[in-house]
Amino acid sequence: MSETKRTVEYFFDVGSPTAYLAWTQLPKIAAAAGATIAWRPMLLGGVFKATGNASPVTVPAKGRWMNDDIARWARRYGVPFAFNPHFPINTLTLMRGATGLQMRRPDEFLRYLDVVERAMWVAPKNLGDPAVLAATLAGAGFDADEFVALVADPEVKAKLVATTEEAVARGVFGAPTFFVGEAMFFGQDRLDFVREALLAGR
Repeated sequence: MSETKRTVEYFFDVGSPTAYLAWTQLPKIAAAAGATIAWRPMLLGGVFKATGNASPVTVPAKGRWMNDDIARWARRYGVPFAFNPHFPINTLTLMRGATGLQMRRPDEFLRYLDVVERAMWVAPKNLGDPAVLAATLAGAGFDADEFVALVADPEVKAKLVATTEEAVARGVFGAPTFFVGEAMFFGQDRLDFVREALLAGR
């Protein structure tokens, strides 16, 4: 099997509650399959704009159903979940932060995701408020001033744009989206297919 087939590319945005659910499960799936995760932070708002897609909450009936469905999946996975009352949150700064840490301080990248995902979907905070975000990061040991400089870095901004454009070019229309080789899987409820694709190539 090629190295590409033993890697799952994970295109995500922390503003998606279903991406949160995927985040809780994907590392275990990859580890069990002997695979690696290529974390691909993108801007979901940019994907929506480019593809004409929109959040399910824009359809009230679908939004109500989805809230219940996410809670059911969280119970099945045995993970905490609390819907963020500030949803939807503009995640531009958050995803620039993910991109920047992946580029500049990769050893801090996964810890950053842990802090942000939990502040979005476990003990919900309004991370769209710069003061709240700064306090949340500082409380987790991140330097808030360094973070501000990081998300303002032109190379970081350009990288997030490039990853988002790549995602759209490859057929991504929402989050979470996974690629195993050329096969694309959308939605945390397709993780069984991701698992099968990874195991098939061992």
